[in-house]
Amino acid sequence: MSRVWDIPVQESTRVRDARVAAEAACAEVSLDAPSTAAAALVATELATNLVKHATGGRIVINLVSPADSRAGTAPCVQIVSLDHGPGIGDVGAASTDGYTTSAASLGAGLGTCRRVADDFDLHSRPGEGTVAVARITGARTSRGAGSGPARSMRTGGSVRAGRSLRAGGSVRVGENVRAGENVRAGENVRAGENVRAGGITASYAHAEHSGDAFGWVRSGPRVTLLLADGLGHGEKAAEASTAAVEELRRGADLPPADLLRRLHTVLRTTRGAAVGVAQLDEDTGRLSFGGVGNIGARLRTGTGWQPFISHPGIVGAHFPATVPLRQADWGHDSLLVLHSDGLPGRWVPPLDPLLLAHDPAVVAAVVLRDAGSAARPLRDDTSVAVLTPAADGSP
Repeated sequence: MSRVWDIPVQESTRVRDARVAAEAACAEVSLDAPSTAAAALVATELATNLVKHATGGRIVINLVSPADSRAGTAPCVQIVSLDHGPGIGDVGAASTDGYTTSAASLGAGLGTCRRVADDFDLHSRPGEGTVAVARITGARTSRGAGSGPARSMRTGGSVRAGRSLRAGGSVRVGENVRAGENVRAGENVRAGENVRAGGITASYAHAEHSGDAFGWVRSGPRVTLLLADGLGHGEKAAEASTAAVEELRRGADLPPADLLRRLHTVLRTTRGAAVGVAQLDEDTGRLSFGGVGNIGARLRTGTGWQPFISHPGIVGAHFPATVPLRQADWGHDSLLVLHSDGLPGRWVPPLDPLLLAHDPAVVAAVVLRDAGSAARPLRDDTSVAVLTPAADGSP
């Protein structure tokens, strides 16, 4: 289910809470001791930065489950730091060991995170705040936390080629995934490099479970991104949204309308859910979207943002007779955002033209952060999932 650790970090006593949450997340998915130590270190450094440099923020930790049910690899832990602080003027310098703007800091925080995380990206704008995303996998038996070579600050670029495709993380999915093969979250498949996906899930009132979930899967040239919002809150809502994501993995070859009909049958034993499905055909460069319930979708193209409207109903309870599909061309500058109704209906799309080059989970976290604040907290479980082209601009 959508297990979430959402820790507000306003003072130094919460740094320990972030570390304990990272350790708990690793235990939840049975990551080994070196991976757990790396996750705890990253959470500690990011939380410490929130206290020292941003006057507070939040740490959101998601478990990243395999999107391919045939893959038996262990999931990873995604740690996201969000704040509305002063921002970082020079991100490149700030990610270098020894750089600091505080007399009380050794300047090792971001450099350490970059080095020990399997994937790390950061976006910051002066006066608006900072978002950092780190992912930790279980493949760490040959190197301890902090022992690997320093990795460059990522701006949507790639990491080492891998074979694991994961829901909730970030990965370029530019080649087919065959039975028994995986594409690691946040890692780059060099063949194709056509599209990347990622996101973030937060819970209402910092609850343990979120009723929202998202995932994606590939079948040949088609990449399908799904976001589900189970009715209500808590574990029962999470059961419905998780069932939808699991069924996506079994129906990767289905077009959006057929997948939604199948989900209606599967979710009848649950509370039901609002579900949105976007599918990109890389051969034709066409994006299709179908949704039932209150799932929002916006597509950015060269001419601006356009909304995709979902049809009223509840998957698993009240399914419409027909599911209207919206279609649009997908280009090198396209960006798709799916979100649950935890995001305000009038949220403002990000304006930073450089954001497209970042990890899709960073884009999703920026959308989530900018939709609320300490004075205006989000009032529901919230999930944001993003589909972007390859960072190098290939269509």
